[in-house]
Amino acid sequence: MKDNLKWRFWLIVAVSVVAFVYIMPSVTGSLPDWWKKKVDKIHLGLDLQGGMHLVLGVKLEKAIESHIDRTVSALKDLMRDKGIVYDEIRRTDTGDIEIKLVTEEFVPSLEKIMDDYLNFDINHPVGGDNTMFRLSLKPLEKERVKDSALNQALETIRNRIDQFGVSEPTIQKQGDERIVVEMPGIKDTKRAIDLIGKTAQLEFKLVDDDSSLDEALKGNIPSDCEILYERTLDKGTGKFIKKPYLIKKRTLMTGDVLTDAEVKIGGEYGESYVAIAFDKPGARLFEQITAENVGRRLAIILDKNVYSAPVIREKIAGGHAQITGRFTTEDAHDLAIVLRAGALPAPVEILHQQSVGPSLGYDSIKKGLISMLFGFFMVVVFMVVYYRLSGFVADLALILNIVLIMAVLSLFRATLTLPGIAGIVLTIGMAVDANVLIFERIREELEFGKTVRAAISSGYSKAFITILDANITTLVAAVVLFQFGTGPIKGFAVTLSIGILASMFTAIFVSRFVFDWFMSRRKISTLSI
Repeated sequence: MKDNLKWRFWLIVAVSVVAFVYIMPSVTGSLPDWWKKKVDKIHLGLDLQGGMHLVLGVKLEKAIESHIDRTVSALKDLMRDKGIVYDEIRRTDTGDIEIKLVTEEFVPSLEKIMDDYLNFDINHPVGGDNTMFRLSLKPLEKERVKDSALNQALETIRNRIDQFGVSEPTIQKQGDERIVVEMPGIKDTKRAIDLIGKTAQLEFKLVDDDSSLDEALKGNIPSDCEILYERTLDKGTGKFIKKPYLIKKRTLMTGDVLTDAEVKIGGEYGESYVAIAFDKPGARLFEQITAENVGRRLAIILDKNVYSAPVIREKIAGGHAQITGRFTTEDAHDLAIVLRAGALPAPVEILHQQSVGPSLGYDSIKKGLISMLFGFFMVVVFMVVYYRLSGFVADLALILNIVLIMAVLSLFRATLTLPGIAGIVLTIGMAVDANVLIFERIREELEFGKTVRAAISSGYSKAFITILDANITTLVAAVVLFQFGTGPIKGFAVTLSIGILASMFTAIFVSRFVFDWFMSRRKISTLSI
């Protein structure tokens, strides 16, 4: 065997072995554990294995309100640091900020703060009052806040779903205020929806034990307090019991300082709890809060629900704390997920929900496989009947082409969808089309009286440019579809792109090797084509 045939032979063998390694987990489950751990099987999309499709609306106006509230808080701190005395600073119902200074002498200092730190349009004076300012968020800044909130919501939801354990979810923006979520194979839809929809605003506040809770429940609530509830499950009746707390409105800490949250088992009855860890500033703040409030109860609140309100026995250093309660392991796990993934920048609402049953998925797989096998069978028969032994060589290359597509899907953990199967069917036709061009060229060269060796060499050389042009233009179109398309279109683009690259290798490189190998083994005067 000549040297150029040797390296081509070993390259084809190596590619085939690697493809075999990656495709086997999708074919059979009877493999060694080390094999299964190293190589993942092909993931099926929502349309093939069933699951849940959600369209979420992000309430971006709430993100604007939160941004303005944070600006108000930051302004108060800056004005206090600069010695600026004010009567009032608040967010109005129209989304503006109104500032009322005590005297006009503080106007220059306030204007300097606004020039240095704020991206607001300034209206001053208001109603002829030189001590009154009204700040309006600039349109470009408002769009930036909205876009940032949507992107943050997208990443937060993706983090939660990834930690929830859904394999190959599809999470993408739709328009300016919507997020589309597809979770293949999901079984517990209610739990998944609850997990996605939690705003996850974690707050640490003090319980007001000095005022009367009974009086507060009658409507006599102190101005600096609010009533929040702890929901606990009564294992005897199976019903939730709401326990009221009178909580100070002032937030001492938020979940922004968390670095980790994990489920642990402990306590007298071996109950689940969530262990949380703070970053360095958070650890110092938590230590300070506990030191100043020994003997008082500190409520741990998530989305206005009290999870626990333990008594602070002593100063707590080290940057660690616990969220206890009558959790199930599942509840504790979901709580840890939302704490690790972070809070949503704005509430989300479910605009559309669709559950795809597994029976529909099996039916889709069956029809898709039938169409692929039927198309493959027809192409194979045609090639053998029309091109005889040369057609058989093309069919071998076609089989390797399909194996390579499946192996690459497994290698990159891509998701196979119903449109993806359509892409494979199209690839089958395109791969054979390349061989048809080559074989017709070889036939022309044989009719011109060239030898078999010369006809094969000339046929492959002359057809190569045509095949390359056709495949590159199709590949460019597939890349554009993948970049700008949505879920189903991306599934089609993925298999089409992989199929084009695989067909270039099999139709040109592998089939040419087979012809050259036969020519090197014996002197051939005629060609079955």
